[in-house]
Amino acid sequence: MKLLCWNVNGLRAILKKDFTKTINEQNPDILALNETKIDHDPKVEISQYPYHYYNFAKKKGYSGTAIFTKEKPISVSYGMNHKDHDDEGRIIVAEYEKFILIAVYTPNAGQEELARLPYRQKWDLEFLNFIKKLEQKKPIIVCGDLNVAHNEIDLARPKQNIHNAGFTKEEREGFQRYIDAGFIDTFRLIHPKEPKQYSWWSYRANARANNVGWRIDYFLTSPKLKSQIKDAFILQNIHGSDHAPVGLELK
Repeated sequence: MKLLCWNVNGLRAILKKDFTKTINEQNPDILALNETKIDHDPKVEISQYPYHYYNFAKKKGYSGTAIFTKEKPISVSYGMNHKDHDDEGRIIVAEYEKFILIAVYTPNAGQEELARLPYRQKWDLEFLNFIKKLEQKKPIIVCGDLNVAHNEIDLARPKQNIHNAGFTKEEREGFQRYIDAGFIDTFRLIHPKEPKQYSWWSYRANARANNVGWRIDYFLTSPKLKSQIKDAFILQNIHGSDHAPVGLELK
């Protein structure tokens, strides 16, 4: 089984590029999207995905998630049933026979003076509790833009970004709690020390051409799935967004 996750930075915008061609070539069994920035179903037609699920933000042109899947899930739900977190379309939960998939787009701490960092810290704690509760039912797979580079190897310029959104002590500690709870960063399981592997680049200063990037998009799994992880990867050569797609293959 192949799963792909991509922060598309606007679904309508990327549909005008090579999105459909890329997805047809990659042909994942499940495709999760972040930052769709839409408020209605755009009726995307990719023949192998008869089942589409969207979670829209109340604010127009903002946030949003989607799942395209070949197999119909047993059930689908939206958000984490928490009034403080469910207005921005950031979570879709799809239950399958052998696992539960959580597509998530984690809030950014805020580029201006880390204005949302306190909210982000609250989110990290409550999202962890949410997925741990789901894990009591079945093994889980979490995929999405988690808006944090975990370790120095996960961004090109760690020292310059130590106090910036996505690499603050607080955000990194929030991510470490997932690892301490047993969840597996699948990319680092397969590529433990491989440098210069990034999934997001700023549009400024030719960052992508110079590979001055960050690894902030992840697949995390329950430890029960560890023996089934065949590969985890970043498709750095696929363009269309400021993010690259990330993927997971399970045996």
